[in-house]
Amino acid sequence: MRTERPAQPEPTADRATGDRSARRAVTVFPVLVLAAGALGLLLPGGFDGWSEGVPYLLGVVMFCMGVTMTPEDFRGVAKRPWAVALGLVAHYVIMPGLGWAIAHLLHLSPQLAAGVILVGCAPSGTASNVVTYLARGDVALSVSVATVSTVLAPLITPPLTLLLAGEYLPVDAGSMVTDILKTVLLPVVAGLVVRLVAGRWVQRALPVLPWLSALTIAVIVTVVVAGSAAAIKSAALLVFVAVVLHNGLGLALGYGAGRLGRLGEGGSRAMAFEVGMQNSGLAASLATAHFSPLAALPAAVFSVWHNISGALAAAWLSRRGHGDTSD
Repeated sequence: MRTERPAQPEPTADRATGDRSARRAVTVFPVLVLAAGALGLLLPGGFDGWSEGVPYLLGVVMFCMGVTMTPEDFRGVAKRPWAVALGLVAHYVIMPGLGWAIAHLLHLSPQLAAGVILVGCAPSGTASNVVTYLARGDVALSVSVATVSTVLAPLITPPLTLLLAGEYLPVDAGSMVTDILKTVLLPVVAGLVVRLVAGRWVQRALPVLPWLSALTIAVIVTVVVAGSAAAIKSAALLVFVAVVLHNGLGLALGYGAGRLGRLGEGGSRAMAFEVGMQNSGLAASLATAHFSPLAALPAAVFSVWHNISGALAAAWLSRRGHGDTSD
């Protein structure tokens, strides 16, 4: 769930409006997804056959993300290559490694273990830049890392999943590459092209896009939960523990990586959310297509929890004052 970034410097009135809009999106989104999960749990039979549409729904989310991108997002990578490279390495080392370790620590079943690891191998979460903004972190760095991790996902996510989850379930990395290209990279590029060609019209639609993304992700969660409703009663607590550990350690280690890399307080806050928040919609889609609805359960729970924890962490960090943005 990506929103338009506020320009800097920003007038006081605009900042207040941006804060209200971003807080509303981050607050309402987990509630919406939680309600969607409850719907799937209570009426599982009502969504039979919907799983085939999950990749297309994810494509809608990624198209919305692409529409909010600008050339400045890519120029930001060239301006701060060291910081972006550190964020990229931290993201694709810490979260996949944590997923593998947690799966072993909790002795998860093969389906759940593969699902947790797949969440860890996904690119940055689509709401990470909003949460970084609320935390008064380095939004420019957050956007750059999220952009690069998403663009490189077809090259990184499949082999990482094969390496770490292959001991639990067969992984067709080649097919996964194709799926990520179709459901992530192509929609993002299409959205970026639309933004460049019809920028004036897109500008008017930008306030609606976060809510379209939120509703679409909610539908994905409903379908995933409905597909594994029978197994949730026995596995829900264990999955929740795995997700909380995965997300919490990711946030803490991401912040620590920023401090070790001397990115400053603002950069460290951005790193926390870029590492700890995952594109769980992509993980759910891939798990449903390549493993099973049960394997997609960790992604569905993560989709709710990381937005709640992210909003809470952002509120706590924002009270500590502004983070500098030096790298």
